[in-house]
Amino acid sequence: MSQAEYRVRARRLREARRLLVKVGSALLVDPKSGRLNRAWLDSLGDDLARAARRGQQPIVVSSGAIALGRRHLGLAGGRLRLEESQAAAAVGQIRLARAWQEVLEERGLAVAQVLLTLEDTEERQRYLNARATLNTLLALGAVPVINENDTVATAEIRYGDNDRLAARVAQMASAECLVLLSDIDGLYSADPGRHPAAEFVPEVRAVDASIEAMAGGPTSAVGSGGMTTKIAAARIALDAGCSLCIASGRRAHPLRAIEEGERCTWFLPGATPRAKRKQWIAGTLKPRGRLMIDAGAAAALGRGKSLLPAGVTRVSGRFERGDTVSVVADGREIARGLAGYSSGDATLIAGRRSSEIEALLGYRGREELVHRDDLVMLRAAE
Repeated sequence: MSQAEYRVRARRLREARRLLVKVGSALLVDPKSGRLNRAWLDSLGDDLARAARRGQQPIVVSSGAIALGRRHLGLAGGRLRLEESQAAAAVGQIRLARAWQEVLEERGLAVAQVLLTLEDTEERQRYLNARATLNTLLALGAVPVINENDTVATAEIRYGDNDRLAARVAQMASAECLVLLSDIDGLYSADPGRHPAAEFVPEVRAVDASIEAMAGGPTSAVGSGGMTTKIAAARIALDAGCSLCIASGRRAHPLRAIEEGERCTWFLPGATPRAKRKQWIAGTLKPRGRLMIDAGAAAALGRGKSLLPAGVTRVSGRFERGDTVSVVADGREIARGLAGYSSGDATLIAGRRSSEIEALLGYRGREELVHRDDLVMLRAAE
């Protein structure tokens, strides 16, 4: 593939509304000294600031806490026990967060630290809370810097690598593009370190058994990932409608290098995150409840508006916030969406103005009972 063809594919990076960048430990931390590679981090900070200036919302998933912390605790090289990793993460996370704060705030970007566990992206209520926090941070112009919460995760409830965590965050935030910066420039037909004749794979449209067979083990001493975890991340990303790029971060300004046609591997989905999300909502086999609405609300939904409490005439079924519900007008299901409130709270605010929600429920929730981003009109209603 030519440099010009790589530049064409890099439009997905430039044009993504939400751009997620995962940074590996081997790039952030010198494997010999255990010290932060500040000059390289500054160059990436320039790239992220440039993305923000052109209207994008950057998100960072950053490894490096354990690699930074183990030096300060005097932990020798080699594989650490879980409790040693957690101790190193507790020490290193402070230093990692401070480094990101300094680099991004010097470039006029507000920074937020978010620590997640596997359960936060798998358990429904935690997922919704984390998603709402990320959306709010991005709306306020902050750059979330995310890492796994290694200090509290157990062996059974941790990712163990930030590649898959990054893909879950991309799914959670409906990011259009995820870039995995690593110490390898992309996917090969076999491990190029062991097989010099291995062929580079510039583009993947679907993750199947042949693609999974190309993966090897971890490629660096300080990282916990490898091509296997990157392929797993690609599968998650593609299912969410997110483009994923595996690229080398060994040079300065790695995002700019991708845009200028640097060789990398692109995993390309068949649909956008928004379309994938809508397909998932519409395909729910058994909605947990029903929202009966009046003619005015039905007309508003047809114009692409959200469903407000004022347009709801009755609530049936038992559901929690985030469950799929049917939206019914004149006895016919016209839409499906994710409920912004539980059935109990929805019943209390049905037919009332959004300005009354806080007085009725005792807390300030969202204005919409079903937000338009979480709602899909059914063909039968068109």
